[in-house]
Formats: sequence, structure tokens, C-alpha cells
Amino acid sequence: MEKLPKIGVPIVILIVIVIIAIFKSTITINGGERGVLYETLGNGIVTDRPALDEGFQFVLPWNTVQRFNVRQQEFFDQMKVLSSNGLDIQLDATIWFQLQYDKLGFLYKEKGIDYLDAIVRPALRSATREVVGRYTPEEIYSSKRAIIQEEIFVETKKLLDDQYVQINKVLVRDVTLPKTIRDAIERKLGQEQESLEYEFRLVTAAKEAEKVIIEAEGKAQANRILSASLTDKILQDKGIEATIKLSESPNTKVIVIGSGDSGLPLILGNN
Repeated sequence: MEKLPKIGVPIVILIVIVIIAIFKSTITINGGERGVLYETLGNGIVTDRPALDEGFQFVLPWNTVQRFNVRQQEFFDQMKVLSSNGLDIQLDATIWFQLQYDKLGFLYKEKGIDYLDAIVRPALRSATREVVGRYTPEEIYSSKRAIIQEEIFVETKKLLDDQYVQINKVLVRDVTLPKTIRDAIERKLGQEQESLEYEFRLVTAAKEAEKVIIEAEGKAQANRILSASLTDKILQDKGIEATIKLSESPNTKVIVIGSGDSGLPLILGNN
């Protein structure tokens, strides 16, 4: 009976060590994450094997795992840039991006965990300065916004394609110009709109006038054709037809057979 406690103590210690080892050897990778393994007794950050997938994972107790968010992420930035004529412009932009799954080890090794400030933000700012510098404030403020947005996306993508980051979209949310410049642009746009409306009214009036002329010419041509076709014989035949129809009417009348000045019968009578 005295030996049992002596035997039991090492067993308890061994069980505790095993529990601690198991606890230290497991890690849970959450949904939307991947884990990059760091081998303390090996070559450090693992780059020649895929990152650890979601779920429950076993690792050696002396190794560590760095988790990375691999879902699409959003980053918003406000920046001041110069237009083609050197004016300050404040531009608000949002970038949607994802980390490349198969390159997480290289990202961790070369860029670290602060990749947002290390590569994403500088790339977005550099691309924005490059693109905005090609345009005037008026183009940026009005007609070229969609084109500028697409060009910023293309330039940012070029900078980040070999940095283990995938760019999905760049959105230009707001452009703020100095008030004097903005007011001048709005006045100019208003004048251009009024000019376009005036030109539209002129074109509409010209088309209406052309339509009236065409209709008048058509009626005149029809009258000329009708006049040329109405001979005395035709008029007499039409008069006789009308006289016959009138004679069949129940209304009281007197028909004088003979010729008036027009050679047609004279009709006298009342209703």
C-alpha cells in the first residue's frame, strides 16, 4: 500500500506532461483563415508547403503558426494628390483585395504580418498619384471619373501582382476640389448645358420648319394635279350626278332643265 503513492506520482506527472504537449501541439484555424507554419528547429517560415487549412491542426510543440485572413478585405484611404496642372485634389478611394493562398509563406517571410501598411497602402497611393497627374481637375471632377478609377485599378494591380496580393477592385468614392475651382467648373458645366439645350431647340425648330415646308409643297402639288385633271366635261358629269341625287331627295324643290352660266341645270326650291 505504501508503494502505490510512489508509483502514482510519476504517472500523474507523465499524464500532465502529455496533456500539456497535446495542448501545445494543436491549433484551430478559423473560417476564412490559413496558417503559416514556423519551424523553430528547422528553416523557420515554411514556404515550400501549402499553408495550414481551416480546422483543427496538429503541430509540434516547439513550432508556431501565424494566421492570415484570406477573405476579401477592404481598405479605405484618403489622400491628397496633384492634378496635371499642379492643383491639390483630395481623393477618397477604397481597394478590395485578397492574399494569395499559395504565397502566404513568402508574404510572411518577405513582408511580415503588417502587409497592409507595408505594400497595399503604398501601392494604392502611388498608383493614384500617377493616374490623377494625367488629368485636369475638370476631367477628374466630371467626365473622366470612371476612366480614372479603372486606370488606378490597373496601375495598383501592376504594383501588387508580384507582392502576393490579389487586387479585385478599386473604387473612387469622392473627389474634393478647392471651392473656387469647383465653383468655376460647375459654372462652366452649366453654361455648356445651356448651350446644348439652345442648340437642341434650334435643331428642333429647323426640323419643324422643314416639316411645314414639305407639307405645304405637298398640298400645292396635289392642288396642281387636281386642277389639271378637272376638265369642263368632268365638272358637268359631277354636276349631273349631284342633280340626280338631289332630285331623289324628299325635300321640296324645282329643277329647271336648261343651262346656267356653267352649263349645269338650275335648281330652285326650299326645304
